[in-house]
Amino acid sequence: MSAPAPSPLAIVDAEPLPRQEEVLTEAALAFVAELHRRFTPRRDELLARRAERRAEIARTCTLDFLPETAAIRADGSWKVAPAPDALNDRRVEITGPTDRKMTINALNSGAKVWLADFEDASAPTWENVVLGQLSLIDAHTRNIDFTDPKSGKFYALKANEELATVVMRPRGWHLNERHLVDAGGTPVPGALVDFGLYFFHNAQRLLDLGKGPYFYLPKTESHLEARLWNEVFVFAQEYCGIPHGTVRATVLIETITAAYEMEEILYELRDHASGLNAGRWDYLFSIVKNFRDGGAKFVLPDRNSVTMTAPFMRAYTELLVRTCHKRGAHAIGGMAAFIPSRRDAEVNKVAFEKVRADKDREANDGFDGSWVAHPDLVPIAMESFDKVLGDKPNQKDRLREDVDVKAADLTAVDSLDAKPTYAGLVNAVQVGIRYIEAWLRGLGAVAIFNLMEDAATAEISRSQIWQWINAGVVLDNGERVTAELAREVAAEELAAIRAEIGEEAFAAGTWQQAHDLLLKVALDEDYADFLTLPAYEQLKG
Repeated sequence: MSAPAPSPLAIVDAEPLPRQEEVLTEAALAFVAELHRRFTPRRDELLARRAERRAEIARTCTLDFLPETAAIRADGSWKVAPAPDALNDRRVEITGPTDRKMTINALNSGAKVWLADFEDASAPTWENVVLGQLSLIDAHTRNIDFTDPKSGKFYALKANEELATVVMRPRGWHLNERHLVDAGGTPVPGALVDFGLYFFHNAQRLLDLGKGPYFYLPKTESHLEARLWNEVFVFAQEYCGIPHGTVRATVLIETITAAYEMEEILYELRDHASGLNAGRWDYLFSIVKNFRDGGAKFVLPDRNSVTMTAPFMRAYTELLVRTCHKRGAHAIGGMAAFIPSRRDAEVNKVAFEKVRADKDREANDGFDGSWVAHPDLVPIAMESFDKVLGDKPNQKDRLREDVDVKAADLTAVDSLDAKPTYAGLVNAVQVGIRYIEAWLRGLGAVAIFNLMEDAATAEISRSQIWQWINAGVVLDNGERVTAELAREVAAEELAAIRAEIGEEAFAAGTWQQAHDLLLKVALDEDYADFLTLPAYEQLKG
């Protein structure tokens, strides 16, 4: 490892945290500073390119596979690097934030992989950013336990061979870390902070454990953004003296533009790629965001009526499986977000059957694994994949050459029979307010109406409100969706929450602030690219 120069980065507007010196070492910050110096300018160019591409979509209302990369798609000879042993069997993956209790429960859950999340399931307070890193360091050194202050229950890790493999998800390229700035006062991209601290502290340690530094890459919009990540990986491995190809990255195909560049994304990362994942809610959000000027043809119905059996969603997932297996990569399915009820067995029975049907479909379609949000769902998903995989670690040998997806199939939103409803509008407002309120208090993964909601579900909720208003949608009850109607529904929901939780709890929360922020991002004519950008300005800590 090269000798670090003193870090030019400064920690600003942040209260000292217990044991932060173990994470924010001089050497680790020097590494992050070098990542920032080398790669932030290119990050900035790529964010500008996103805006240009979005303007082009607004003008044409079409997307197509890229003519300039046709040769990469046509070349059948290239494959991604073989999966390391620790990532060869990924039949069930559990997701969640990196607080100490979740870290232990996820690692002990029986899932093959834990997606340790610094992105949509984590509100980026400085405490969550730094102490989340500490949780992972402590987990890899088996220096972690937790006693619940309310119940007194003690949590500790099982034996190493029973633990899930950690795949860490940093923040997306669009988010900055305001508490870490360079000498000019420019904040470091959150992606480089999260990746850099985790890689610097754990890469060699993970190799010693027979695993490696593995990552999920969120919100990718093009193969050029994947290329930037690959350059980051190459540099990081060289800087820290880690063999080239040690990093493995799974890319979330959760933007509509990335769906047209799946092969190119794998190609750019081929020495470091391990798979692609079908991220449902962000994908729907991306369709609304990119085609929000497209009129009735692109109007999505209630979010819960857009299932994975919708023709345009089938096109997306089947193309993903075919693409991955053609190139030797894992295809990972979407999230089962249900949170079991401790009080209602009937709710659980119905939901478990839906989860089972969803996971059976993914396994039979050729996926190599899938996501769940709760440990109780691990056995259900495991059973679905065990039935199909048996003793095999994956089904990458199923090439799905029967799949033939055309460019227009991916955006055929109007193939759906379902229509927007008044109940759907109410649900979007309810989830939006309740999620944003929790996020502003530092919680990124929140159980709402027996579903685990994260920033992606809040994004689709507020985007649908925006889209329905701007498209002049008429609901099932005959009402046209207007800004005034959205305000009425939001006011009713705020009053209902106040009555539900009582004056004291209402006053202690951030309910009015959440209500106001939801209406801002749902009603403003100037559509905010990401809800988390204005929300971050209001996030304390």
